[in-house]
Amino acid sequence: MSEPLARYFSILDGGALPMFMLSRCVPVEWDPSSPLSSLWRAHEAATSQLHELLRREEKVEPTSPNLLELKTEIAKRMLKSCAFCERRCGVDRRTELGWCRVGEDSYVSSEFLHMGEEWELVPSHTIFFCGCTFECVYCQNWQISQHPTAGDVKTPESLASAVERRFAQGAKNVNFVTPTPHVHTVLDTLLHLDMPVPVVWNSNMYHTQEVAELLDGVVDVYLGDLKYGSDACAYRLSGAKGYWEVATRNFLHAERCGEVLLRHLVLPSHIECCTRPIIEWAAEHLRGALFNLMFQYHPDYRAHEYPELARGLTSQEMDEALRMAQSRLEHVHG
Repeated sequence: MSEPLARYFSILDGGALPMFMLSRCVPVEWDPSSPLSSLWRAHEAATSQLHELLRREEKVEPTSPNLLELKTEIAKRMLKSCAFCERRCGVDRRTELGWCRVGEDSYVSSEFLHMGEEWELVPSHTIFFCGCTFECVYCQNWQISQHPTAGDVKTPESLASAVERRFAQGAKNVNFVTPTPHVHTVLDTLLHLDMPVPVVWNSNMYHTQEVAELLDGVVDVYLGDLKYGSDACAYRLSGAKGYWEVATRNFLHAERCGEVLLRHLVLPSHIECCTRPIIEWAAEHLRGALFNLMFQYHPDYRAHEYPELARGLTSQEMDEALRMAQSRLEHVHG
């Protein structure tokens, strides 16, 4: 088993190219008048070529048309009947709003060099998109997540310029936060980017299989939240149906095509229903991932409406979660 985030560190050292730059080196032809189904077939074949490039580790040169351009075209077409998240609203986001209320334009609340992420990532150029596919009743960023137009409209060109500026200032990566409704903007931004900066997908991992395929060959590090070990908790606290199957499926796919840093925010009174199954599943299925057990929960947004969430964690709850993680780690690694 390789060291966690080994390829990410190789990119930082100049020994490997970011995934999006490799995708720009994979030639692929398509007819702009072809239906979306034909583009997906071309995408599948080109993705196989990309994986072959990764195995051979040969020096490659960018070309056009290429796989990243095809991914961007597919994402833009998907806006006509949106299936970016597993709510699958199917609305034409150019003229309508679905569940997330994010239209065709992407609003950004802020972008800056973040020093508060995991040490492997800092300084991280975080781009905070507005809007979210969840409505977590305890969301600490609810002013952004629940107000899709709270920031400023940003074009892919302007975001690419910001990424290059922050990279010159010392950013180790570009960290797209709450990006699922903005897949089309993220991909288009990378088309305009010429710096070898690793891409971090900072997400609730509730995207569809189609989006997972688009991210294969784009994302270097999946910085994913695994929030709940119970579908009942996920629906009650975030309004997300079928959460466990979707999130675990996407984490498994992420580890096959990138590197994973899994986060779990421990919630008060949810140790047995959520924290325990998450620790056990991650230890069994994501052995190459980094796991960040987080204890910074505090009541926010509508948490006071839910008695078990209207308080902070107790020391006993934190100790119990740590014991679970340590015990499972010792069991898996002997």
